[in-house]
Amino acid sequence: MKLLYLAVLKNDVTPVSPELCVERDLSSYNYFQRATVAKFLTFFATEVVGPRTGPDVTKSITMEDKDKELDVMLHIHSRKEGICVISITDKVYPDRVALALCRKVAEEFTYKFPRTAYESAKVGSPQLSYPELATYLEKYQNPEEADNIAKIQKELDQTTQVMREAMESLLERGEKIDNLVSKSDNLSQQSKMFYTQAKKQNSCCTVM
Repeated sequence: MKLLYLAVLKNDVTPVSPELCVERDLSSYNYFQRATVAKFLTFFATEVVGPRTGPDVTKSITMEDKDKELDVMLHIHSRKEGICVISITDKVYPDRVALALCRKVAEEFTYKFPRTAYESAKVGSPQLSYPELATYLEKYQNPEEADNIAKIQKELDQTTQVMREAMESLLERGEKIDNLVSKSDNLSQQSKMFYTQAKKQNSCCTVM
């Protein structure tokens, strides 16, 4: 079970939701893949899920992708203050714990930072100093331990019913992830090639 990505996004803007602060743990990936995987996790969070999620939403989104490098779950909790917290995990990580973490971070972040601290943030703006995020990323690598702490603190009360949906359900009619990847200004050509090659390999495997 791996918690790969944890970020606070300003998601009241389109087409890209800026990362206000972000932490990653990609130690489970091949060293040479980490930079590319990091770009795709940011892409999924900031260009696909964040801008398409309104306020006061809590849900888990599954990536229906047979490419093991990108076979992930995105968990999101958004607030009326114009921010959302997204955690990205592998598919065996408990949804309930991931969403409880998103809620906890969102509550603490909005308590610590007034809206004026991030309302003008754009892609590429300096990120806010929020060292607690790295602590949570490390602590929640063990969901069982984190879950026990969360139960004691009654942090899971509102996440007992987890809403899951496929990534495709977020997209407008006619939109496809492949097209969003090709149009993204934040993915390098190398990253796009990685995605395309992975798709082709999976297609071949499916036929076999």
